[in-house]
Amino acid sequence: MEIKEIKNIVEAALMVSDQPISIKQLLLLFPEQELTANDINRAINALENDYHGRGIELKKLASGYRLQTSESIQPWLLNLWQQKPKKLSRALLETLALIAYRQPITRGEIEDVRGVAVSSKIIHYLMDREWVRVLGYRDVPGKPAMLGTTQIFLDDFNLASLQELPSLAEIKDIETLEPELFFDIDQTPTATHSKDELNE
Repeated sequence: MEIKEIKNIVEAALMVSDQPISIKQLLLLFPEQELTANDINRAINALENDYHGRGIELKKLASGYRLQTSESIQPWLLNLWQQKPKKLSRALLETLALIAYRQPITRGEIEDVRGVAVSSKIIHYLMDREWVRVLGYRDVPGKPAMLGTTQIFLDDFNLASLQELPSLAEIKDIETLEPELFFDIDQTPTATHSKDELNE
């Protein structure tokens, strides 16, 4: 099978998938062909070159590859929707940033750093989004849950690994983590959180 044909099939699979696809999953597209991961990588590299400098890019994320709009044009795309998604609250972003940078971390440790109590609604929201999960339990009285981020967090924040997070020295304000970060808080799996609940 020629690389062009492999590339077209891989491109189509990435286009129709609503989740990132791994090399292993892409190999499943060719059950009757003797293809290797190297063949898929060649197709991926060819696609990356095709999309370079365009409005669509092929992005490598934690759980695989995804076709997505280029970050540079996203401000224009927001004009397609009359109702703007709500921004995540500062309290939620601070909590998520502490978990991402200091994991594993307990709720009490987050409260010590922030100086205020962490709303249960914020923790539930982060877990509903599957951005945060319990990694284990601290071996201290009360055995508090230790929180950490997930692959879905990395995918949703356009990261291949935690090493791609900006260094703390680069962050002067929590909002500079992602100034154009918008999520519709009404689209959570349980859809039980209001704007006020997440702005505590």
